[in-house]
Amino acid sequence: MTYCVGLKIDRGLVFMSDTRTNAGIDSISTFRKMHVWEKPGDRVIVLMSAGNLATTQSVVSMLEERTKAASERNPSLLEAPSMFQTARLVGNTVKEVIANSSPDGERADSYFNASFILGGQIKGSAPRLFMIYPEGNFIESSDDTPFFQVGETKYGKPIIVRAYDKAISLAETVKLLLVSFDSTLKSNLSVGLPLDLLFYEKDSFKVGLRKRIGQDDPYYRTVSDGWSNALKNAFKALPDFPED
Repeated sequence: MTYCVGLKIDRGLVFMSDTRTNAGIDSISTFRKMHVWEKPGDRVIVLMSAGNLATTQSVVSMLEERTKAASERNPSLLEAPSMFQTARLVGNTVKEVIANSSPDGERADSYFNASFILGGQIKGSAPRLFMIYPEGNFIESSDDTPFFQVGETKYGKPIIVRAYDKAISLAETVKLLLVSFDSTLKSNLSVGLPLDLLFYEKDSFKVGLRKRIGQDDPYYRTVSDGWSNALKNAFKALPDFPED
């Protein structure tokens, strides 16, 4: 399992993903789930993945190879004219990988499933954010749905829903995502540190803040401990159930 979040704010796009992959309680590994393609001055594309590791790695590898061999696929991620066309390209690649991997072809069962969050900006249009499903179809974020999650989503969603504001600062967004991930980490052992963070600032056409956050990161420890204490204090502040 995994947990990834892509979130749209006024300043741009913020992405965070964990790095744990497991095939049972005795087979736990660390793999990067956030992948970035950058063409400075023209585009930044970020892709995060959840699901079967072989499927997700195959999708990313095919997309990467096709950026280096135009004859294999035109346009590639670095040549697609819009983020919508980029989402179509990723979706078609997902379908292609699953069809080649599964005995059931495109009707792949859950063993081969993979979901993706795609975000970025191509010169000439605004930043855009998409959720891509195992079937290859996709949806785009909106004012009503300004963020997407893939993987183990249920533990970290409530804090994002309650605290998100499109005018939120980058510093507050990172704090919000760390609380969301910390809640998930404490609830599901299949999601684990370190975390990958990336911020893309609107109209910059280059990667902004990029950081890996580990167990020993002082800010993460401050947020994790502070959130736990805040929850305990909030619980204690609630009135007790009247026994009479």
